[in-house]
Parts: sequence; structure tokens; C-alpha cells
Amino acid sequence: MRDAVLAGLVEYGYPGLTVEYVAEQSGVHKTTLYRRWGGVEGLVADALDLAGEDAWTPPDTGTLRGDLHALAQEVVDTFADPAAGAAPGAFIAAAFQSERAAEALRAFYAERFARCAPLVERAVARSEAPAGTDHGSLARAVSAPLFFRLFITREPLDDAVADQAADAALAAARAGVFASPA
Repeated sequence: MRDAVLAGLVEYGYPGLTVEYVAEQSGVHKTTLYRRWGGVEGLVADALDLAGEDAWTPPDTGTLRGDLHALAQEVVDTFADPAAGAAPGAFIAAAFQSERAAEALRAFYAERFARCAPLVERAVARSEAPAGTDHGSLARAVSAPLFFRLFITREPLDDAVADQAADAALAAARAGVFASPA
């Protein structure tokens, strides 16, 4: 069912995705889909929930700089590959059209950023970032400029842009921008 939702989002976008399409592609009767998920919004939200059950872990390169560069490079690599970037892009687009999809996307990224806690803990232990550095804020600071270019200004991404985003987040982290007040 999840694969059918992803395929439909990629092919038709959120406005064109239908329960009938998902039923046809997944082999599940449409009344079952309506009963369990209530409609397209529920199907999309559930597919995002399932996406968060992957085994992704943040990079561990041995330095905060290396870890942030690796995080930024993951974003660039994902969206540089049309096949890999299609589903995340479709989910983000759906979040602009459905509050339920937006809630599911927020939950997905909250969970993803929570997985970055060890990255920050290691950096604090190595004295590369101040104690109290918020892992979610740091992870958002790395990815935000990249997502802005992808989804707002529609500018291309490359390694230099990834490096710039990582270096800016690193400088802010070292300056204590993401540390909670003592």
C-alpha cells in the first residue's frame, strides 16, 4: 500500500492521488482503504509514518565538521537523484496542501532530528560544541538552506552549496547559537 501511495504522489502529486489509484496499484479494495485510512490524507500520513521507521542514523565521521558536511551531502545526493528525491519532494509538496500531511511531515522530521542527538553529544564530548547545544536546531540549520534552494527558489544544489550550509551551521554551533541558556 505504501509503495502505491508513493508512486501515486510521484506520478500525480497530491491533488491527483486518489484512493481508487492506490486500490488498483496495491490490490486492496477501496472500501478497505476508506475504512482504515479515511481517504487520501490518511494514506499519505500513514506512508510518512512508515517512512520514519527506516534504519537511518546520523553520520559519525569523528568530527562535528565532518558530520555536518556528511548530513548536508546526504540532502544534496538524495535530491540530485531524480528517483531518490521524487518521493521526499512529493511528501513535502503534499504538506502544503493537506494539514494532516503537514502534521505527519513535522512528526517525521522531529523524529529524524531526534536521531541527531548522538551527533551533538559526541561533538560536546569532544569540545567542538558547547554543552546544551540543541540537536534539532543544529540539524535544521544544516538542511534549511538546502531545502530553501530546492523548494522555494528552485536553485540547483551542488557540493559547494552543501559545504557552505554545513560550515555556516558549524560556525553558529561553535558560537553557541544553538545552546540553551545556562
